[in-house]
Amino acid sequence: MRLLRFLRSSVSIGKNIDFYSRFSPSPLSMKQFLDFGSENACEKTSFAFLRQELPVRLANIMKEINLLPDNLLRTPSVRLVQSWYMQSFQDILEFKDKNADDEKVTYDFTDAVIKIRNRHNDVIPTMAQGVVEYKEAYGTDPVVSQNVQYFLDRFYMSRISIRMLLNQHTLLFGGKVKVNPAHPNQIGSIDPHCGVSEVIRDAFGNARNLCDRYYMNSPELILEEFNAKEEGKPVTVVYVPSHLYHMVFELFKNAMRATMELYGDAMEYPPIHAQVALGSEDLTVKVSDRGGGVPLRKIDRLFTYTYSTAPRPSIDDSRATPLAGYGYGLPISRLYARYFQGDLKLYSLEGYGTDAVIYIRALSTESIERLPVYNKSAWKHYKTMHEADDWCVPSKEPKDLTTFRRMKVKERLNSALISRWSHPGSAASHCFVAVQVQQLLAIDSLCAYGRLLLDEDGSLSLSLSLSPNQEKGIHVGTEVMDSAGDRFPPDSSSNSADPLDIRSVIVFLSRVADVDRECWAFLCGLPPPDRFLLLLLVLFFSFLQGSS
Repeated sequence: MRLLRFLRSSVSIGKNIDFYSRFSPSPLSMKQFLDFGSENACEKTSFAFLRQELPVRLANIMKEINLLPDNLLRTPSVRLVQSWYMQSFQDILEFKDKNADDEKVTYDFTDAVIKIRNRHNDVIPTMAQGVVEYKEAYGTDPVVSQNVQYFLDRFYMSRISIRMLLNQHTLLFGGKVKVNPAHPNQIGSIDPHCGVSEVIRDAFGNARNLCDRYYMNSPELILEEFNAKEEGKPVTVVYVPSHLYHMVFELFKNAMRATMELYGDAMEYPPIHAQVALGSEDLTVKVSDRGGGVPLRKIDRLFTYTYSTAPRPSIDDSRATPLAGYGYGLPISRLYARYFQGDLKLYSLEGYGTDAVIYIRALSTESIERLPVYNKSAWKHYKTMHEADDWCVPSKEPKDLTTFRRMKVKERLNSALISRWSHPGSAASHCFVAVQVQQLLAIDSLCAYGRLLLDEDGSLSLSLSLSPNQEKGIHVGTEVMDSAGDRFPPDSSSNSADPLDIRSVIVFLSRVADVDRECWAFLCGLPPPDRFLLLLLVLFFSFLQGSS
């Protein structure tokens, strides 16, 4: 009976997730948060909104979790996160048909919201651990890594938005005291007159304490304000102080670490500059350091989850808490900035320093939640295989120019030609094609049997690996014999080293009766990039024959 009830419950939850995921989340503006908390703070209204909105936001992101690779979903950490979301979804659905006028119902709902908030405290490190477990077990794949990066941006943004709703409700209605003594001017987690410089100084002080503990010294701060709207007055904005604190604390931490590690045991360190500018549309915070900067090719990596310029710290490290090593600081900080339609950007001068700029909307009416939506476009992103770049993009790592051309040709031929010539649905389980090339573009000759690899033996051979009942190996080199024992080309001798005419090779292959027709059609139907490379080989051999 218990198993039957469990199965029925699982089916019911799945149907509810499918139902709520069809709805798009309802983004709120900072002004709506503010107006509701200050003028119309009604627990019944908040309850009515959250019991509809929370299942929608949870269901949307839960559908995306299910689109992750199966091996990632099987990791213990990801399964734990899924169980948290499933339990929270069930907890909210219990209030779907409850009477909003019943005080006990609203009290129980607030208690459930607090439990959900506490349950999700460790979502970020737990999901991060799941990604680490997956990479350690299965390695890295470019397509999977790109999809995981896309998912984590949306997953953590969804978490920020859900936590914002939970915090607003619990701070406004979760205690006997409606006003927080520590922050009497805040409405929930929002400060209608957030002093930007005050938050910056607080974040710098805590980052400096951390730096002093780890490096035994720290740089100074030079802070400047520019208020274009009300000259001479402090810069304030309607914002969530904890979000701003998180962003600037991360930037100060990075700036201090870069400065301290560049200048080592110097007696003095260049100060960190922070500038705050308020305009008609944007509030901008710039943090500048002279920590040596970052190469352009590494800028994008700084926003990649699990990437860090510092070694991952050991759990058993007896030293003070390190300043870096986990790789989630900048990506999460950028999500906080983007949550209310802002952004975080890095501008670096390698050899000098880095400028980190936070953009925040100055108007509360324009600070609107940025929320992920599960729809066909999102589904396609996970299911569509990403094609090659349509621009000629060099490798991000510096190359040894003496071997660059050789390796580049090897990579392109291996990936663009051979990787697509396996046809599992055909009677011929594998079909590989290559041609003899001598001194192609002054690069070592190529050789292939099943794959194209550079070699020094001066030859590249053609072979078809057929199914066991069709084993008729065909080798195109200085001499080729067909199934009847006829020589190909007919006038060639066993010691001939003349370059082969690839057109004749193709004609010869097409008349080999035992080659599976479906496999041959697959070869002829290669994507344009592969056909283009074959065409280049045809033209090359035509040129060789014309010049001989």
